[in-house]
Amino acid sequence: MPTPVFSVAKFFIALVAALVLLTVDASAEKRVALIIGNSAYANVTRLDNPKNDARLMADTLRSLGFQLVGDAAQLDLEKPALDRAVQSFGQQIQGADVALFYYAGHGVQVAGSNYLVPVNANPTREADVDFQMVDVNLVLRQMQGSGTRLNLVILDACRNNPFGGRGLRASEGGLAQMRAPEGTLISYATQPGSVAQDGTDGHSPYTRALATTVRRAGLDIFQTFNQVGLAVKRSTGGSQQPWVSSSPIDGAFYFVPPTAPTALPPPQPSQQETRLTPPPRLNDDAKAITDPARLQEISERLYELNFDPETPTGKPATKVAIREFQSVNELPQTGEATEGLLRRLRETKYVGPWGSIVYGEDSGKWGLSWGHMSRKEAVADARAKCGSSKCPIELSFYGKTCGAFAASGRQWSLMARDNIDKAKLASLDACGKSGKACNIIGAVCADGSGLPDQR
Repeated sequence: MPTPVFSVAKFFIALVAALVLLTVDASAEKRVALIIGNSAYANVTRLDNPKNDARLMADTLRSLGFQLVGDAAQLDLEKPALDRAVQSFGQQIQGADVALFYYAGHGVQVAGSNYLVPVNANPTREADVDFQMVDVNLVLRQMQGSGTRLNLVILDACRNNPFGGRGLRASEGGLAQMRAPEGTLISYATQPGSVAQDGTDGHSPYTRALATTVRRAGLDIFQTFNQVGLAVKRSTGGSQQPWVSSSPIDGAFYFVPPTAPTALPPPQPSQQETRLTPPPRLNDDAKAITDPARLQEISERLYELNFDPETPTGKPATKVAIREFQSVNELPQTGEATEGLLRRLRETKYVGPWGSIVYGEDSGKWGLSWGHMSRKEAVADARAKCGSSKCPIELSFYGKTCGAFAASGRQWSLMARDNIDKAKLASLDACGKSGKACNIIGAVCADGSGLPDQR
């Protein structure tokens, strides 16, 4: 078996009592969206649902405070109208906080570039493409330099290539992956090079999931698109899996901000109550818990906060995990499961999003994941990429933290740091302590700020 240079299989990250997120009041933001739906194609296969999808997204985004270019969804656009809409979009987003471009309809990749297909497009050779279609990079260029804090490009356009039989040699199925410019997130209805479903119930699976998910309060941008992906994957039986490409995004964006809890006024005691001596306050830190269900809840909550209630060999280590939690929160390190401990665990705010890297020494298999709502989801996704092999070694991390996996022959290292470069350097350094040069096998940030670095 390979000898690990980094012997601690799981990384403990200091927990803060309150997770502070950079947010902006949605009512104070200027949000601008261009919504396009092309269905009535004149020269290629018509599509049933893009017009319905565009109307649904227009109604949804308008209700969330977006100003719509043209005040409505732009439907069945020919090339000149599509050009004008994109140009108007570029003008209206100047100085906006958030710019969102949504397109449903035919889309093709030609020679590695992605094109939106107007309803009158009729190319017969590759040279026609630039004149009869709209390069998605044109949309990205309109966003660059606009001063927006966040740019979103949403493409429900990965349907079957309508020009596949016309001899366009460089035209391929699905869309090509694009590199997201600074402050930009690009969401595809399915993975690059794959084909998305148009839908059989009036809407595409992707847009139906998107319109539902963006209405949920408290989901940041990465959680939103992660939940959309999971919903589409479930509704299509795994045949369609949305894809996201993003660059680092400063702060947090919510379609619907978290709901602030309303503070209730304290009850006013009666005159009789004010004369009574208040009962002694019980010390809940001294009240031990023995109920199996509540002990299991403690174990699960510790796990979700990255305090591991079991060792890498599977033996219980709950006392150690409790002491770690108590140490971070500056409490007496008793290691005891008490009512006070459970109360504090329940009061601890959500930490996330989560990423994970897993590895199996025996099989040499590994997997990584990012952007999940919980540690459990992140680990399950990463281990699913190991196939039938077991990948028991786990490094999990959350928030802005990044993880890296380095290896060389029988040596390996898993390390987490507060940015991707530090994680890589730490992993390479730990792996190379025996003198051998190691390589980065995989690296990823938990929050999805950047694509995973895989080799």
